[in-house]
Amino acid sequence: MSTAPVTEGSAPSGISPVLAEVVRSGFVEGRHRGSLVVLAADGSVQTALGDVTSPVFPRSANKPMQAAAILRAGLDLSGERLALAAASHSGEGFHLDLVQKMLSEHGLSTDQLRTPPDLPLDPAEAETYLASGRVRESLTMNCSGKHAAMLAACAANGWPLESYLHLEHPLQQLVLDAVRSASGEPVEHIGTDGCGAPLMAISLTGLARSFRHFVLAGEGTPERRVADAMRAHPEYVAGTRRPDTWLMQAVPGVLSKMGAEAVQAVALPDGRALAFKVDDGATRTLGPILARVLGEMGVESPVLARIGEAPLLGGAERVGEIRAAF
Repeated sequence: MSTAPVTEGSAPSGISPVLAEVVRSGFVEGRHRGSLVVLAADGSVQTALGDVTSPVFPRSANKPMQAAAILRAGLDLSGERLALAAASHSGEGFHLDLVQKMLSEHGLSTDQLRTPPDLPLDPAEAETYLASGRVRESLTMNCSGKHAAMLAACAANGWPLESYLHLEHPLQQLVLDAVRSASGEPVEHIGTDGCGAPLMAISLTGLARSFRHFVLAGEGTPERRVADAMRAHPEYVAGTRRPDTWLMQAVPGVLSKMGAEAVQAVALPDGRALAFKVDDGATRTLGPILARVLGEMGVESPVLARIGEAPLLGGAERVGEIRAAF
């Protein structure tokens, strides 16, 4: 990937370029295609691979915008609570404890969460959870922190609680405005996310622009408050075994958030930003692609090797890897 001003790349006939390869025993057995954009510090497009202007569902990479809307609704959140409002948490004990505290602080209960029952997102946490004899719960679904904050905002405003996920609800209209404002473009399509919340489609360029806006926003604005909380408490945004956490802990000022179906967005403190999506939704590719892009952007940190590590096993031994291919 070149970091010279605008570089465009695509495969023949509009097919997305290969962003990652699956290499087993020295043989490329699979390829993952997708699109990627990098913005320069001034916000201009510096690198574009594939289609970065058509709408995509950012999935949980939209959560910072949702958290900003919760603040615009008047809910006074900060610190770990605000980070958790923008989280796809791993379901670790400290995540679940804080979700319950946030609910109780506003006279709410876990029964009012509209997140679908699920296991903890982190595989190790899920194994421990199941071994304890527990079953899927709304609390353990990775979006429960966001939903707790949404319910709290509704309670504070006297808005209906049962319909807080309806697009016509005042809170979701604030979310729609926040996505439009941060991305600088219209929302082309609205769907339903895995957690049941409205999901706004924007382009990868708009997504990168949104993250850039959050890190450059003035102090005290909802966007900057969200960015500062996420960067100060990254373990609440993801979890102790997650790349978003590692990156924000290791590289000062970085804002990072992944989304389902292999979406990733990152902004650097100088205003540079990136966003990409892998077409087939393979989240196993996120680390290698992210590490390669950040390295090409001049980010220097041992954490990139940790994030980019994606070994393939054969007979319980390492026999290959998933690697970036651009």
